[in-house]
Amino acid sequence: MTTPETAAATPDAAATSPTSVTSTPGRLGSLGPVGLVLAGGISVQFGGALAVLLMPKAGALGVVALRLAVAAVVLLVVCRPRLRGYSRADWSTVVVFGITMAGMNGLFYQSIDRIPLGPAVTLEVLGPLALSVLASRRAVNLIWAGLALAGVFLLGGGGFDDLDPLGVAFALGAGVMWAAYIVFSARTGRRFPQADGLALAMAVGALLFVPLGIAESGTKLLDPVTLGLGAGVAVLSSVLPYTLELLALRRLPASTFAVLMSLEPALAATAGFLILDQALTTAQALAIALVIAASMGAVRTQVGRGKAGRGKAGRGDSGA
Repeated sequence: MTTPETAAATPDAAATSPTSVTSTPGRLGSLGPVGLVLAGGISVQFGGALAVLLMPKAGALGVVALRLAVAAVVLLVVCRPRLRGYSRADWSTVVVFGITMAGMNGLFYQSIDRIPLGPAVTLEVLGPLALSVLASRRAVNLIWAGLALAGVFLLGGGGFDDLDPLGVAFALGAGVMWAAYIVFSARTGRRFPQADGLALAMAVGALLFVPLGIAESGTKLLDPVTLGLGAGVAVLSSVLPYTLELLALRRLPASTFAVLMSLEPALAATAGFLILDQALTTAQALAIALVIAASMGAVRTQVGRGKAGRGKAGRGDSGA
């Protein structure tokens, strides 16, 4: 059985271990890593629509508190993670993962409370894109990241001069936390079986944010309608996407996953067109095309690299 240390050193070992996507019950594993990321992105957009309805009732911090608390309860009940047998490094990883989730959500909701959703998502995506550039070991990935960056800025209208500076700062901070989330989600997935690490990290994030939500919204959080919407936001925006992304990161490198995350603004614009009847401008359509092209290019680059690696290994075996 692969240990956390060897899984971290050899990502392919994590994909073949009993805790990998291939052994996940149901149909999740059959989607493939790219399908898991896309399914998670679509789920987030529906969760975001519910969050927009909930924010006037519970406030930005209250929404985050409900989202994390309900998601933590659901994951802890479903996963029933064991608490013994882990090293100090394992626990440190899951605690930092929980802190990054809480920070990412809190900063983002503070941002969309001050600036429009489109620019906020656009600015937030800069974090994963920066991670893609820093983590990549191939020059071609810089091209895909740059192409995605051009599409993201085009989708945001080409400029951010008229936005609330504090809202911009919150969005950029959320982007930094998003990049950290990608890194520590991958590490947690290698150290904990199935979604156990995610459940524990979600509990850490909830413990950090529930006091803040209570301080802002008080008894409003106990309203049945608010609780119901909060549960929907938690499932669609936290439980499903975080689980799918954690599974995907066991088979995707952080750099490729980060570029795929640039699809989020495109998914939001598409959902607005299909669900809210918001027409796309020519510039927005072009931006979506650029982002999708960058994501497809990153995936094709990674697939080609994997095939080349397997081909070299095969020739080495035959030579032996």
